[in-house]
Amino acid sequence: MASKRQIFVGKVPVGGGAPVAVQTMTKTETANVAATMEQIRKVADAGADIVRCAVPREQDAEALKTIVRESPIPIIADIHFNHTLALKAIDAGADCIRLNPGNIGGREKVAEVAAKATAAGVPMRIGVNSGSLPKHLHAPEREAPVEALVAAAVEFVELMEGLDFENFKVSIKSTNVPYTIAANRLLSERIPYPLHLGVTEAGTKWGGSLKSAVGLGTLLADGIGDTIRISLSTFHAEEEVKVAWEILKALQLR
Repeated sequence: MASKRQIFVGKVPVGGGAPVAVQTMTKTETANVAATMEQIRKVADAGADIVRCAVPREQDAEALKTIVRESPIPIIADIHFNHTLALKAIDAGADCIRLNPGNIGGREKVAEVAAKATAAGVPMRIGVNSGSLPKHLHAPEREAPVEALVAAAVEFVELMEGLDFENFKVSIKSTNVPYTIAANRLLSERIPYPLHLGVTEAGTKWGGSLKSAVGLGTLLADGIGDTIRISLSTFHAEEEVKVAWEILKALQLR
């Protein structure tokens, strides 16, 4: 059910009974500061509590310094494969780091990021998508996809706890709505940390909105989920925010 733990992304509380936080992701190249800031202001005006920016290159990490300073809402740095970009994003002032411990290069590199995040007081979002499970779970995934997803998430939680880092939220996502629902229900019973809800690449504005409403709405109605992101195939990130708000309003959660 609702997470016992609470973290803060900037000044936004996530988990521990706080209102469900709405977030989205910019669709721009982060290094294009002007375009990124224009989109951030649009999503903030639409009601986003938090926004995530992709950081796949050095110039994106460098741009974060300006973006964090100018943004009206907290910034999450989205990191894949390159742990040094996570370190630079923390130095740039990111309010949170999104990290998949399974694709960042091993325990030592995760530990390096965790140590720097601890020193800076920066939380992380860790987690897994159905398309990026660790290799040792590929065979179990074919037989029991939900259990494999949860196993991967629990392994990552235990990894972070082993590094004495507990300032995190967890996401467990799939393009498959029933899998997403079942996996989050199971995971919510096993860990106390805040849960980030989403359906991976949900689809078009119309189809993706319905898919997300069914998947996320079901979980939220059960009291599961502390922050949500609607993932739509549109350049207009503010549309994701509007859909998220409609789901929360329908459930009288915001």
